[in-house]
Amino acid sequence: MAGPRMQFGVWLPSFAWPRDNTWEPARYLKEWCVKADHAGLDIWVIDHLLVAPGLYGSSWLEPMEMLTYAAAVTQDVKLATGILVLPVRNPVLLAKEIATIQVLSDNRFVLGAGPGWYKQEFDVTGTRIEERGRRTDEILDALKVLLEQPVASYHGKFYAFDDVAIQPHVGRMPQVWVAGGSRAPDPTADPDIHDTYGFIHPSVVRRILKHRRWLSRCSGTQEWLSRDWKLIQEEAQKAGQKPADLVFGHCNFTFFTPFKRREDALAAQRPYFIRAMGERRSYEHLQESYLLGTNAEIVERLEELADAGCTYTILGPVSSDPYQLDTLIREVVPRFR
Repeated sequence: MAGPRMQFGVWLPSFAWPRDNTWEPARYLKEWCVKADHAGLDIWVIDHLLVAPGLYGSSWLEPMEMLTYAAAVTQDVKLATGILVLPVRNPVLLAKEIATIQVLSDNRFVLGAGPGWYKQEFDVTGTRIEERGRRTDEILDALKVLLEQPVASYHGKFYAFDDVAIQPHVGRMPQVWVAGGSRAPDPTADPDIHDTYGFIHPSVVRRILKHRRWLSRCSGTQEWLSRDWKLIQEEAQKAGQKPADLVFGHCNFTFFTPFKRREDALAAQRPYFIRAMGERRSYEHLQESYLLGTNAEIVERLEELADAGCTYTILGPVSSDPYQLDTLIREVVPRFR
């Protein structure tokens, strides 16, 4: 029996591994792009300028350049950042990048955006992590002006410009997904991590209500995802908005296996997840947040999310093995169509 209806995207495995200075070969990434395009899976890319060891054991190839590559080898699916750390970027330069990708992809770019949380990324780009929320809001506002007006001016606390003409002029702001949500408490205390544990920040909720699309993070628990979504809907009602106009999306890491027993699947998944997530968190901690276990258990968790109101999910296998994408296309996606 078919499960609840849900649309899917896939995180490209654009990992850059610091331990041995390796990265996923371009031929693998091209194969993933082409297969995803044929299957109707939107293509998403992760952004971390540096290795952020509080949550990850890797970095990723630069996302905007990665999407330019994806635009050249695909035709139909959306090309999205998931999640672009806005405060470490300049809005005028970013507007130029977005306009260029829109031209190269025939307007298929989608902006998944968030404020970030890893302090070193702010330090090395001349920004302050304490300003991340306000900078995020200003950049989104500035991008809208830059992309929609032929000649744009903007005056905020952090960014200001007059009479800027971005060419090519695409004439519209891309669809925006706002990232955020509750995160499971980390067993290690890292002073470089500025994050919200166990709750969704009010500024994130306000941002979601403004842009109408929420991309819930993968470092919380399944229970907290539903709780956050209910809170967002309640705040929408208080603000005079219709909760039905909001979209609940989710992104998460996974690793598919052929094993039918949970213990066998977890054993096979362990080295891949430890490599991708680093060794600060225990494997038990990782199982609280990420999609681990048998393929049937992964589908069951996705069905629970769909029942809670989630209509869009991005899955990111922690390996570029073609089996991962093939399994997503053949065994998971059909259950929700």
